[in-house]
Amino acid sequence: MSAFAFAIHARDGAARTGVLATPRGDIRTPAFMPVATAGTVKALTTDQVRQSGADILLGNTYHLMLRPGAERVKRLGGLHRLMRWDGPILTDSGGFQVMSLAKISKVREDGVTFQSHLDGSRHELSPERSIEIQADLLGSDIVMQLDECVAWPAEEPRARQAMELSIRWAKRCKAAFGARESQALFGIQQGSTFRRLRQESAERLIELGFDGYAIGGLAVGEGHAGMTEVLDYAPAMLPEDRPRYLMGVGKPIDLVEAVARGIDMFDCVLPTRSGRHGQAWTAEGPINLKNAVFAEDQAPLDAGIDCPASRDYAKAYLHHLVKSDEILGQVLLSWHNLAFYQALMGRMRAAVAEGRFEAFRRAFAAAQRRQDG
Repeated sequence: MSAFAFAIHARDGAARTGVLATPRGDIRTPAFMPVATAGTVKALTTDQVRQSGADILLGNTYHLMLRPGAERVKRLGGLHRLMRWDGPILTDSGGFQVMSLAKISKVREDGVTFQSHLDGSRHELSPERSIEIQADLLGSDIVMQLDECVAWPAEEPRARQAMELSIRWAKRCKAAFGARESQALFGIQQGSTFRRLRQESAERLIELGFDGYAIGGLAVGEGHAGMTEVLDYAPAMLPEDRPRYLMGVGKPIDLVEAVARGIDMFDCVLPTRSGRHGQAWTAEGPINLKNAVFAEDQAPLDAGIDCPASRDYAKAYLHHLVKSDEILGQVLLSWHNLAFYQALMGRMRAAVAEGRFEAFRRAFAAAQRRQDG
């Protein structure tokens, strides 16, 4: 019997809030997972990530298998010990790199052959090897099936081909994963922007049976409107009593609109990537600290967020750091952005629990539009 349990505590329309209990701690949902690609959330210490309010991190199978190497991570005590994170970790399967590194990878029925972007060495990643790396070597708590993701736009025959291969790989991943009490396995729905393919993918994954279900193949070029159009129907195709994870998303407005449609979990590199380029996220949208308007602005980014980077440093100082290309500017903006994302998730959880999510959603969208205007 799995030690993972998902409980929905409140609903407001399709939006829901609850807890995914794991052996390494509870994950409050909706949840945002900071991305620790190579065993680090870029520019931040593990303590800073924890202080931001994160319950769970995401690690990247492809990057970790190349450097420092999955077997080495195992010898060093596993990913949790290596990066000093005692909470849950979800690892992606390497499937996204099938698409993003298409020029140096080849997909076959058996799996994927990669040419390392680091040194050109060749590597094989099968469904079975992906499970071995994630579950046995890295020691992740939530393991993702290996899948094939296609970029948008995709013709329906190509999208079907990838979806059907992902289903066959899902079956092999489940067999390789076996029965584990302290780790969970998620399946991944594919089908691009084709409703009937999404439906078929969901039905076949449910027949196999997984601890949770991800929606893959979005945030790959279709844009916000295209994504929400798929999310109007895709989450409802997945089981009510299991967590639903939207992979690789996204901007704050994307998170709010996805929660409104029943999504429970997210990951994205955007908070730290934006921070490294001088951008801070706020309730009114992103601001660019490079702009001269902030040169003598003594207000903090957000005094209401319980994060030193958000409340204790003036925008004028942050502007100076960014313009001077000081590393501290990247650290502080990344820290603030991550804290802002976690505060946003907390605000959404409270809005759902108190039955006012739709009002929150409308107000948030209006504030974002004002900034855009």
